Amino acid sequence: MANHIKLYIPGPIEVSEKTFRAFCTPMIGHRSNDFKALSAEIQPKLRALFGTEQRVYLSTSSAWGVMEAAIRNLVVGGKVLNCMCGAFSDKWFDVSQRCGKEAVALKAEWGQPILPEAVEAKLAEGGFDAVTLIHNETSCGVRSPLAEIAAVVKKFPGVLLIVDTVSSFSTEAIPMDKLGIDVLLTGSQKALAMPPGLALFSTSPAALERAAQSKDRGYYFDFIEFEKNAEQDMTPSTPSIAHIFALRSKLEDIETEGAENRYLRHIKLNGMVADWVRRNGFEFFAPEGYRSVSLTCVANNKGIDVAEWIKRLKKEHSLVIDGGYGKLKGKTFRISNMGDETEESIGAVLAALDATLPV
Repeated sequence: MANHIKLYIPGPIEVSEKTFRAFCTPMIGHRSNDFKALSAEIQPKLRALFGTEQRVYLSTSSAWGVMEAAIRNLVVGGKVLNCMCGAFSDKWFDVSQRCGKEAVALKAEWGQPILPEAVEAKLAEGGFDAVTLIHNETSCGVRSPLAEIAAVVKKFPGVLLIVDTVSSFSTEAIPMDKLGIDVLLTGSQKALAMPPGLALFSTSPAALERAAQSKDRGYYFDFIEFEKNAEQDMTPSTPSIAHIFALRSKLEDIETEGAENRYLRHIKLNGMVADWVRRNGFEFFAPEGYRSVSLTCVANNKGIDVAEWIKRLKKEHSLVIDGGYGKLKGKTFRISNMGDETEESIGAVLAALDATLPV
């Protein structure tokens, strides 16, 4: 494609030609038997990736739609504990407040993980309906220990766990049912390497039971409506059919590669980026043992002009990386290795970084 600037930012990321072709499949009626067949066809593969026996719902929205919906559906009188360690998890606290809920902040410094002992200490105060956690905080490349946090939440009956996996889903196994996650959500534009505009999520029976008690869950993001329609292989509102065709194509790709091979590929490519960071004297923003495997947030300890470097990368190599998010702009930079990337493509990115890195 002429003037194609390749994206190695943490979302949206590169979309393959195969996925784009699927996205351009001719339309079908969203209340037709053809749509029902399409929806039913992808369910088994989605459930396998989610690690759940529950239905996986498709929402024509960004993941934030479902993130807000989870607050409105599951917090019905108690408090919500918002685990905060970066820009997006911080935002969830703001969303909770705007939804009129009693929100409690569990704050870690940006780039530091949420630790299970801190979650346990907060929940021990009592009165909580739910916990929100961003598994892989894209803004600063930190990955919190999901399994350990989920085990803590299980100790508190009636507290439901809501987990955002937008930049970790399909890069590692996240077994929803085994971990006891009540809402597991993701989006199309990051680890799944699809165009933006589709959110995917699944809910536990306990989450649906709680949602039925909520008096202000609205309609568009009503979990009960999603369930009723999913029983008929439908969606509550008109879906983005193009995204669902693209999703079917992506699920075919994942099945062909094998989920375990996909996980191992992300680890290997992330390791290539990490080697580049060390070789060039940079530092990691997130601590050892808690770093993302889908992107790398690099501390700009060398004080380079990140914005000018990115301009040069774009002009000379037709690719871009991210120059830092929010208050980290210029203080960090981020390199994505998620989606359909290969050793060859990541190798080419690292060679371009070497060729343009300010001295």
